[in-house]
Amino acid sequence: VEEQRARWERKRSRTAKELLETEHKYLEQLDLVVTFFVKILKAKGTLKPAVLETIFGPLESIYSASHVLSLHLERGNLGPGLENFCQNLELYGHYAENLEQANKTLKEQLRKNKSFRRFKKLQETRPQFQGSKLEDLLPLPLQRLHQYKHFFRDLLENTSPDSAEYQNLSKAVKSVSEVSQWVQDIIYKRENSLQLLRVQKLLKGQKTQVLTPGRWYIREGWLLVVPSKGEELKRRMFFLFSDIFIAAKPCHPLHLLNSNKLACQAVYPLHQCVVDKVFGHTQSQGGLLSLSFPHKTLLLMSGDQQDINDWYRSLTAAVR
Repeated sequence: VEEQRARWERKRSRTAKELLETEHKYLEQLDLVVTFFVKILKAKGTLKPAVLETIFGPLESIYSASHVLSLHLERGNLGPGLENFCQNLELYGHYAENLEQANKTLKEQLRKNKSFRRFKKLQETRPQFQGSKLEDLLPLPLQRLHQYKHFFRDLLENTSPDSAEYQNLSKAVKSVSEVSQWVQDIIYKRENSLQLLRVQKLLKGQKTQVLTPGRWYIREGWLLVVPSKGEELKRRMFFLFSDIFIAAKPCHPLHLLNSNKLACQAVYPLHQCVVDKVFGHTQSQGGLLSLSFPHKTLLLMSGDQQDINDWYRSLTAAVR
């Protein structure tokens, strides 16, 4: 037991030391943005207050919270330090919610505002920046949040459940996990919106409405459609979403406007779909899927067995 305790203590002090060292590095980088951008821009009035708020969000508050945490860590007050820090963790969620708009506004200001463009260039040439751009520094809080999760978990695993700090560490792990999940959801939703928008732009015309609230993009790819009568196989592009399955074919390569687009041929709702694997169970070449809808049955084929298995899994999961 004593040996185990000593091992825990060694690992724990190693982790605490690493947490403090990386916190100092993180603070240095945040300090660059707060000192050379936020504070000077506020004083100079180069950007309107609302624009400044949009680009930097709660960055100053995040910096203050980290500064207090590092002071606690330096004094070895891990428990109180984490308790105080967890009260400010929500800032990271709000920062993530704002980041997309922040990037958009930053690009806009660099395009329109000549004095801001000059100011940014000048600040980034300072030796403290070591070649970093403002764009590289803005995502730092979200990267740090991910690191906190691992540090706090490691500390908890190497802390005796009887110790005074165990409760604080448990709460810290729970809080960081919740905020991390919140941030992950924001990122996932954003990526999904971009995928929906991309597919919408790929399809010719506006008849097929891809951008619908609550719809999730799953996958896409080429498959061969097996016709019911003895015609030849047709190669089609399919898009699978959480509620619909879209079949599309390439537009004519010489079309003036739509040569690189796809024409939507059919939209199948998934709520009444039944998916079956006709062949492709054994190590055969490729496989065949049957998709039954109330008024139509689709037979889809691929020469790649892995591909057909992936489609089968994705389709059954989406239908379920």
